[in-house]
Amino acid sequence: MTQPSIRLLTGWGRTAPTAARVVEIAADEVPSLLRGRPRRGVVARGLGRSYGDAAQNAGGTVLAPITGPTQLHATDDSTLVTAAAGTSLHELMRTLLDHRLFVPVTPGTRYVTLGGAMAADIHGKNHHRDGSFADQVVALELVTADGAVHTIGPESDPALFWATAGGMGLTGVITEVTLRALPVESAYVRVHTERVPDLDSLMRTMRASDHEYRYSVAWIDTLARGRALGRSVLTRGDHARLDELTGAAGRHPWSSPRDPRLAVPLTPPAGLVSGPSVRAFNELWFRKAPRDRVDVQSIASFFHPLDLVAGWNRLYGRGGLVQYQLVVPDDAEAAVGEALRLLSDAGQPSFLAVLKRFGAGNPGLLSFPIAGWTLALDLPASPELASLFRSLDTLVADAGGRLYLAKDSRLGPDMFDQMYDRAEEFRKVRHELDPDGVLRSDLARRLHL
Repeated sequence: MTQPSIRLLTGWGRTAPTAARVVEIAADEVPSLLRGRPRRGVVARGLGRSYGDAAQNAGGTVLAPITGPTQLHATDDSTLVTAAAGTSLHELMRTLLDHRLFVPVTPGTRYVTLGGAMAADIHGKNHHRDGSFADQVVALELVTADGAVHTIGPESDPALFWATAGGMGLTGVITEVTLRALPVESAYVRVHTERVPDLDSLMRTMRASDHEYRYSVAWIDTLARGRALGRSVLTRGDHARLDELTGAAGRHPWSSPRDPRLAVPLTPPAGLVSGPSVRAFNELWFRKAPRDRVDVQSIASFFHPLDLVAGWNRLYGRGGLVQYQLVVPDDAEAAVGEALRLLSDAGQPSFLAVLKRFGAGNPGLLSFPIAGWTLALDLPASPELASLFRSLDTLVADAGGRLYLAKDSRLGPDMFDQMYDRAEEFRKVRHELDPDGVLRSDLARRLHL
């Protein structure tokens, strides 16, 4: 264990900072630390990509990412990879691509750890086909509040496994994860891009092509109104075969994603994301997109375009940003259009607005995905958003939907309980595992978990 340091921590949204004692620790030291019951509890932290307060613990202890070796295991029907919880998807991708493999689920950034991916049960552009991260995990090592080390999986200990999936680090400290790797023929994606004039056309096209593409996502112009409401750029893709590669891609088909070459060096006081700038960007982005084109893109370009610029969240200024990500079931898809109308009427700028399809959810007590539609909106943090968010919260809850805890920074316990119908079941499991509240976070306090 290294010498602890007091640090001011925030999520990726850079709002609501709190100070904690940050400890770098080896996996075999975690049991004794938990048994010592640090003052105001402990929560594990990955790379800080949760937007809100999930990996903060005001006045308590925060564990830095736990690193270690990565191992591949061949089985009869797949290849498994075992890695330390602090291993990032960026690191894992580079290792896997050397073996003609890829991660089975990746979100919009590869700078998340395996432990964080499990704790948030992250999802990607392929949820409609492959489910979320936990659906691809076969085993993990978890240290519970009493210092006991458990090796659990969906078969060996389903109750604890599915409480941990999406449990935001509150059932224990994950130290190691074993998951299925996806065989691929190259480090490229064959991408079909098209402009779509309105939301109805977009949802109809996405629904009809669920079975045709492994990956699907749409960028939406949130400032468009009237008949153009929901005008979009839809991208769908599959891993490219070697015979589909030409030029530089054909000569170097296994080029791994690189570290960012650009960075935002400072935080502008007022931020660069405003109504006029987003309106201009949205118009340009929509007009420059091809009407209908198929091309080959690198893994970094297709899955993680924002990772090309380190610290891009600073562009929102000192006030930070809020991401509002909702999901509503298929039979309540009209709520997506209503959410876009509320946002457009409020004139709130969001140039990072994406719509994805979800397949069936899993048994995770607090796992976010349910079969339907998920809309994610990045907005500059502002007190003016309070009224809009209250309206959106009511809309989502009435539709039988919920918000993503890995992105949320302001939901209250009453609305949370309306959205997550297994919240009390999670609290019961947590109390049985951790009656003294050793595992704590700012999010846990906010939602009375």
